[in-house]
Amino acid sequence: MKLTVFEFVSVDGVSQGPGSPEEDTSDGFTQGGWLVPLMDGAFIRQAAEWLGQADALLLGRRTYDAFARDWPQITDPDDPFTALMNGLPKYVASHTLTAGSWNPTTILSGDVADQVAELKEQPGRELQIHGSARLVQSLLAAGLIDEFRLVVAPVIVGHGRRLFPDGGASAGLRLVSSQTTPGGLTLQVYERTGPATYATYTGVSDLG
Repeated sequence: MKLTVFEFVSVDGVSQGPGSPEEDTSDGFTQGGWLVPLMDGAFIRQAAEWLGQADALLLGRRTYDAFARDWPQITDPDDPFTALMNGLPKYVASHTLTAGSWNPTTILSGDVADQVAELKEQPGRELQIHGSARLVQSLLAAGLIDEFRLVVAPVIVGHGRRLFPDGGASAGLRLVSSQTTPGGLTLQVYERTGPATYATYTGVSDLG
């Protein structure tokens, strides 16, 4: 399976609490719900298409707890995400959780990177990470992430947990596609190409 990251981020890189003020208030975060005013039909269609490519979800403990609390409560029959989110196999990286309440759930403990590498060897389409910024950083450092799908919201949140914090792993990326929704969200797909590369600018003739 391909390991794909699906993340909501603000222009200043915040990924915490995009869906509601109550979604994630850890560390005193009070500005949750910054994505919701910008959502529109084009975003919903693309996000549903991406989720439809998943054969399993991979989540960190904090994201799992929030999703397990919220997704089973969504009863709108027209919601394109609910059946998949509730029905897909869930793998949770946690050193403290011993059982899941949102089935089907499998707990990954011990060396999570090794277990994720084994999951990637299984047949299937995509193993998708949603949220779970700390897990993303650890798996990026381990070289296991294949693709990022970033939904960039035109808002500066000002504080909160960032997807790519200072001191995190670096990586080279290739832009696969980019589109902008009527609401102003930018949907960017990046393929990881390996280590980040660096050079010194000496003039336009170097640019080909």
